[in-house]
Amino acid sequence: MLYPLTFQPIFKERVWGNRKIETLYGKPLPPSIPIGESWEISDRPGDVSIIANGPLTGKDLQYVMQHHQKELLGHEGTERFPLLIKILDAQEKLSLQVHPPASVAASLKGEPKTEMWYITDAAPTADLFVGLNPGVTREQFEKKIHDGTVAECFHRIPVKAGDAMFLPSGRVHAIGAGLVIFEIQQNSDTTYRVFDWNRVGLDGKPRPLHIRESLASIDFNDFEPPLIQSKYSRNPTISIRFLVDHPLFRVDACKVKRGQRFHLRIPAAHILAIVKGRVELTWRDHQLLLKAGDFVLLPLSLERVTLTAQTQLEYLQVHVGK
Repeated sequence: MLYPLTFQPIFKERVWGNRKIETLYGKPLPPSIPIGESWEISDRPGDVSIIANGPLTGKDLQYVMQHHQKELLGHEGTERFPLLIKILDAQEKLSLQVHPPASVAASLKGEPKTEMWYITDAAPTADLFVGLNPGVTREQFEKKIHDGTVAECFHRIPVKAGDAMFLPSGRVHAIGAGLVIFEIQQNSDTTYRVFDWNRVGLDGKPRPLHIRESLASIDFNDFEPPLIQSKYSRNPTISIRFLVDHPLFRVDACKVKRGQRFHLRIPAAHILAIVKGRVELTWRDHQLLLKAGDFVLLPLSLERVTLTAQTQLEYLQVHVGK
């Protein structure tokens, strides 16, 4: 029988990374290298999350998918867990990039990727590059790629902690410098770089660009997409902000008053991502103490769990789609 599952993070060295995953969330990073990503729940080939608690400790998420998929998701026949959950730490801005839509991904030998960002920490001048400025055409965009000014085509948005952005595949984007982000995404790792600020990678060489694939993937009618505009409900003890409702995932942000004890129904597999504070999660004889930066996967078969906020609490509630 499955139970609430936690996993060992998988750390990824990135040229734009920093150490905030350690300083903010207490995760013990490898020394002296820039860590840009912590893959918290992953079922990617070669990067499968290892279970860190309970009777299945040491087994991985692919084992659960192969042997307990119906308990986990409520159905069978899916090869990989459908989502990939990360923490991103961008000391420097990321490349200008795009993920291919499903309509062209196969022809480009890639995988579609739709995702969302929830900002948990931001420098005072932090911003995102998302979508295009009004009136930018494919021809103008391609010309500016070749003359090194393509960043002028991107819509820039100043951001702060608590802001959220939805990124369907085909939307050009980049994370600006000085941001820590919880990323919920489709299980894919296909990224086409349009421009990388003329910098070199960890090997001292320029990272490859993917101009042909990018131009085939970009939605050139996607002008000035806004941040998610929803507000928290006015419930003084447990307030909810609806962020994304998509077939791949539904995401809500939740704020809970200290000391509140409540039950969470599990009508689909859930992931809880703790943004701030501490919470005790109880299911039968299983107890977990979760803090900021922790993630837990709740299988559908649990039906419901009990949460007790030990402090003022903020978390993301992710409903896993198909």
